[in-house]
Amino acid sequence: MISRRTLLATGTASMGLAGLSIPAQAQEASAPLNALFESYFDQTLVRNPERATSLGDKRGQDRWNDESDAYAAQNLALQVKTNQEVKALAATLKLNPTDALSVRLFDKLTQNAQANAPYRGHAYVFDQHNGAQSGIPTFLANNHTVANLEDAQAYIARLETMPEKVGGLLARSAASAARGITPPRHLFALVLSNCTNLLAGAPFTETGKDSVFWSDIKGKIDKTSLDAATKERLKAQARAALLNKVKPAYEAIIAEMTKQQATARTTDGVWALPDGEAYYAERLATQTTTRLTANEIHQLGLEAVARIHGEMAGIMRKVGFTGTRDAFFDVMETDPRFFVADTPEGKASYVAKATAIIDTMRDRLPTAFNLMPKAPLEVRAVEPFREASAGLAFYSRPSADGKRPGYYYVNTFNVKAIPTYQMEALAYHEGLPGHHMQIAIAQELQGLPRFRKFSSFTAYSEGWGLYSERLGKDMGFYQDPYSDFGRQVLELRRAIRLVVDTGLHAKRWPKEQAIAYILANQPGDLESATRDINRYIVMPGQATAYMIGQMEILRLRADAQRRLGSRYDIKKFHDIVLGSGFVPLDILKELVEAWV
Repeated sequence: MISRRTLLATGTASMGLAGLSIPAQAQEASAPLNALFESYFDQTLVRNPERATSLGDKRGQDRWNDESDAYAAQNLALQVKTNQEVKALAATLKLNPTDALSVRLFDKLTQNAQANAPYRGHAYVFDQHNGAQSGIPTFLANNHTVANLEDAQAYIARLETMPEKVGGLLARSAASAARGITPPRHLFALVLSNCTNLLAGAPFTETGKDSVFWSDIKGKIDKTSLDAATKERLKAQARAALLNKVKPAYEAIIAEMTKQQATARTTDGVWALPDGEAYYAERLATQTTTRLTANEIHQLGLEAVARIHGEMAGIMRKVGFTGTRDAFFDVMETDPRFFVADTPEGKASYVAKATAIIDTMRDRLPTAFNLMPKAPLEVRAVEPFREASAGLAFYSRPSADGKRPGYYYVNTFNVKAIPTYQMEALAYHEGLPGHHMQIAIAQELQGLPRFRKFSSFTAYSEGWGLYSERLGKDMGFYQDPYSDFGRQVLELRRAIRLVVDTGLHAKRWPKEQAIAYILANQPGDLESATRDINRYIVMPGQATAYMIGQMEILRLRADAQRRLGSRYDIKKFHDIVLGSGFVPLDILKELVEAWV
């Protein structure tokens, strides 16, 4: 990612591929079958230039995705047709295990796409968490590299066609609103704030720092080896595009969101939307890759909350605290020793400490892993324009060619929301051995069709992240009991998600009830609890995937340890879990069973 004055100091940790080679059968994959998969993947990159850019492929880097429903239907039709062709071809071949798994995974992804297609209009185009209004500048900053004249011209072309891009998004949003599908009214203020922040600063205003858009493109052009005259010409073109195209486009978003805000619903869960119950059932099935019902997930959450509360009592005894759990929570929320200073220097120190945790874990990885990623990992602070609505921490994958590192983002907007006792667990989840190992290794696996490297199943992905927090303890970290308490807090948060997500979307809880449940059961203040609930409101079902996935990985590990006894090797277990790329939980179970 580009460096800019609004970001804080960063650190880098890189690792070379080591340990196991890719299984031999993957090298012997059927050429006709893989040719079909690769042809389809290439077609998707041509049809989805933003995805191509995110993978480091410069084809179509001067274009945006077509946002129309008709185009989405064409994309689905292409996938369904390819799936039929894959099945027909597979029936004529003697498939090795890698090929057979590829066929099954492509079919599963196609089934998911077909199941979700009727609810395309239910996904909020503009929301405070993953909305397009902040997604566009984030995409440009994180993914559109500028190394030469052609790259710069392509970036400017995207700025100049911003009205078309935003127009398609607005059409989708307006069509959903006409059906009564909008985010809750109280969230529109956050979306509007995103837009206002993005139009602050040069060249949109005469005073203040450079805007996010201007800082990004100007900084990228300045870093090229182009001559001074060419740089000035390109910056003049970019500035004109920002004023004449980007600004009106964002003003159109503001106008439409203001219009929708006036009549938006006051309910919170998706149960209130047309076909809302069916939509939520689809979201749970897709996100968890299980057949668990909302009621079953809710009960699992209640049981996990009770278990973790019991484990927290052990930490309280270890540190000599004799009061109630709520009193201990109060101490952990208010004691200054657990927070960095709310200053630029204090926030920079948080990023530096997070980098040090990543570096320490990197050195210990060989004790539990054979496979290591090539792509480097970089710790960064969330950009100011989106920090008010973004999550506490998250990961952004590296480019396919390895030229852009993976990013572990930490949000220093509210230092009270990121106590230092949670730093270890967050770093292990988002960075190492969490998402970075999982995602970078998947991208770097040899002999697999690309769709397997760049697809995702949330329960597997987030389940691994939460498993990695626990794995840190198994590897000898969390020596400070307060840090171990931080791990428990984050696991508790995921257990609570099972309760409140199903509460909001299936049991018809208002947001106030969900917020009250959070405040009664975990450390944190009203602001952080509200932020969490706002996220769950606009991403139905997603929050349940973490603990469902972690529970299954831990169950599979415990079963393997029991059955293999002295032959059990945690490195080989992790090879199996990570060595096939992203898979649903039922297929992960089969892979581990076959290994055992």
